Amino acid sequence: MKFSDRIQKVDRRIIYGILLIAVVLPLVFRLGFKTYTTTPVENLYRHIDAVAGKDDMAILMDFTHDPGVLPELYPMDLAILRHCFERNIKVFTISFLPQGAAIIQMALSELKEDYPNIEANIDYCNFGFKPWSTKLPIILGMGDDIAEAVETNSEGLSLENLPIMQNVKNYDNIQVVVEISGSSMGQFWVTYARAKFGVDVAVGLTAVMAADVYPFLQTGQFVGSLGGLKGAAEYEQLVDVFAMNGTEFSKKNARNMAWVEAQYEELPELAKLYKYNKARIGMDAQAIVHVLIIFFIILGNIGYFLDRRAQKKSM
Repeated sequence: MKFSDRIQKVDRRIIYGILLIAVVLPLVFRLGFKTYTTTPVENLYRHIDAVAGKDDMAILMDFTHDPGVLPELYPMDLAILRHCFERNIKVFTISFLPQGAAIIQMALSELKEDYPNIEANIDYCNFGFKPWSTKLPIILGMGDDIAEAVETNSEGLSLENLPIMQNVKNYDNIQVVVEISGSSMGQFWVTYARAKFGVDVAVGLTAVMAADVYPFLQTGQFVGSLGGLKGAAEYEQLVDVFAMNGTEFSKKNARNMAWVEAQYEELPELAKLYKYNKARIGMDAQAIVHVLIIFFIILGNIGYFLDRRAQKKSM
């Protein structure tokens, strides 16, 4: 059989088997491919980090996603929450989806294992699930009084009596609203909270939607964004290198891989745990599979054109 025929007639099961191995191996054995951070991710990190240690400022995270997009978005959830816990930044969490409320609880429970000193209703407050029909009244109401608009946390406790709310009144005390979403792309927060009250908004989205946010970034309607697993991997790295060391953010150092790798040598063991490297490990597997797919496409085209040329010669 000629080389061109062999290429064209490779059993598809062999190709699928190779791709399966290419996905599984990087998930088991960390390859550690370099992660280069981008401006939208860096901007969001810096914006959140700017209120580190400030008792009268907080961030708000809106979990508008379900388990169907967990592989891409859950690492973002963990990375942003971990940033806040590392840098003593107050954080509020809310979801207008029942599934999102469960994801909030899962993320907080996972992080509490490594941050036992972080206390609910003091360092963070989970507003829990609020029905979708209340989203607009809550968004608008928070511009005047967060405690009055949201009323209770996930435990049913009145917000106005919680320690975390002592110096937090309304959007003047919210540094940024970050919506982690599989679809909605922060429209409600931009249209109502930002337009009426001027609060900053950022988003974390699946990779397929990442390009849609660039017009909003260019006009300043979003102060930053995380796009898919790549965006989550970038934020993970920024947290490991800067937040965990208490190092001031530097755009130059964020992209200087030699400097970044040097910092890893001094990181505590926490940074090496699998659960806080989810996105970067996933990107290792994704990179290898993409290269293999491109290789198979090129190989298939070579076989096709060689076969066409052989047919023309035989005519």
